[in-house]
Amino acid sequence: MYSVFIVDDEPIVLEGIRTKIDWEASGFTFAGEAGDGEIALSMIHEIKPDILITDIKMPFMDGLELAAAVKKNQPWIKIIILTGHDEFEYAKKAISIGVEEYLLKPFSAKDVLDTLQKTALEIDRERKQLSDISQMKAEIKSQEKIIQKEFLVNLVHGSADLDNIMQKCQELGIQLVSRYYRISISRIQSKSENLQNQQTACSLLNSYSSSWEQVNSFFHHTNWFVCICKGMTQTELEETVYRTAEAIEYIIGQNTDCTALTAIGKTVEHLSSISDSYVDAKKIMEKNESTKENRIVNSDDGQMENTGLLDIKDNDPMVDRLKYASKADVSAIIEESLKLIHDNPGQFNFFASYLMADMIFSVAKLVENLGGNLKEIRPEILQRSFVDESVQNENKFTHNLESILTFVLEYRDSKMSGKYGDVILRAKKFIDEHYDDPNTTLTTVANEVCLSPNHFSAVFSQECKTTFIEYLTNVRIENAKRLLRETDMKGYDIAYDCGFSDPHYFSYIFKKNTGLSPREYKGGL
Repeated sequence: MYSVFIVDDEPIVLEGIRTKIDWEASGFTFAGEAGDGEIALSMIHEIKPDILITDIKMPFMDGLELAAAVKKNQPWIKIIILTGHDEFEYAKKAISIGVEEYLLKPFSAKDVLDTLQKTALEIDRERKQLSDISQMKAEIKSQEKIIQKEFLVNLVHGSADLDNIMQKCQELGIQLVSRYYRISISRIQSKSENLQNQQTACSLLNSYSSSWEQVNSFFHHTNWFVCICKGMTQTELEETVYRTAEAIEYIIGQNTDCTALTAIGKTVEHLSSISDSYVDAKKIMEKNESTKENRIVNSDDGQMENTGLLDIKDNDPMVDRLKYASKADVSAIIEESLKLIHDNPGQFNFFASYLMADMIFSVAKLVENLGGNLKEIRPEILQRSFVDESVQNENKFTHNLESILTFVLEYRDSKMSGKYGDVILRAKKFIDEHYDDPNTTLTTVANEVCLSPNHFSAVFSQECKTTFIEYLTNVRIENAKRLLRETDMKGYDIAYDCGFSDPHYFSYIFKKNTGLSPREYKGGL
């Protein structure tokens, strides 16, 4: 399956492409859409589609500006430009950016599908070419590459001749002049210990990395990928580091058997100090030696040890959910519990008792992991009489379940002291208060918590176990469900009230997430 993202400021074009193609039957998935380039850019960064279809003329940021920005940060994305006959000369400029195809308006669904299939063949061809292990071996064996790698290895290990370092860089064609530097080490592993899969993933990464800006990279050992990231400002450096780390994770993820653990060392200001950043990254890698999943670990993350929420390690899914639940999630948890009860008529006492006891157990574990003791803080919750009282009727059950959920979220928030714990809570609070604004994006929320979009995206995905876009969409859908339950508002009004700029897109996303259209959901209440 190849994922496709669409950008056009004409809703009728978006709806036409979205609804007139049988995505799954044709081997593609619809990844999302946006009405202008600015909003699309942050969504594309988060979703990482395989193919982007974009109109060439749009307000705020046109298709060529969007294409250039996407190619800079995510060069593997294939881009199809939508253009009119009068824009053809303008569209030809896209060739220099790296746009793969264009579609002349007006076009049919068959035209779109034919172009997508042609682009998919190009993706397959490129992946096969880039993952050719013999190509990687031939490149590594070239004398020039060997000399460059030897120089970079000596540099990160602190054994380079610093007196002649700039002259050596010039001789080797290596650009290292910058204000700030930071080293990242990515360990590429096969989950099944299949060496062939690991080599193929490394080969693909080696091929893509050669075009990255502000990064000098090389493979150390067989599966350690070292990046020397540069930036003229600390903000620029941070963007480069996290953009690179996420790109590595995405490229390696093309082989589902492989994972990438990336350790990011501290920032240094001189070439002579690069080895300090490398040593820092190496220590982080050693501390996370047992990690078998995709993860990006910053040197600053070490400050979070034993500081609260983010260090909780539990296998209880409800504990994991309560770690980052927002107040909007309380109603969703209650609704899920009531649905289970309603799906088993005549067994209210049995299911209500089980659900309440299970929730109390999860709350107790979370409180304990945060350094508290439920017996001392809320002893009445642990009494058998509390469960008995809760199952007297549905209203009592709902009231008591809401009470303990509200309590644990407030207790959790009061104990938050971790560096990123505060960031996550501030971000979720901002989303709760601004989900109804269509302009609430990854970039706006990242600005609110004072992180770069790349850094915030990586932190949010790792700590919340979901992407920013998925979380924001879920908040909007949950609020839409609430309005459908509690009001007589029309579907298009609910769409606008929940931050969707297009009612048709709202209906599509609602059904994709719930399995029902808004009307079917309303009728089933």
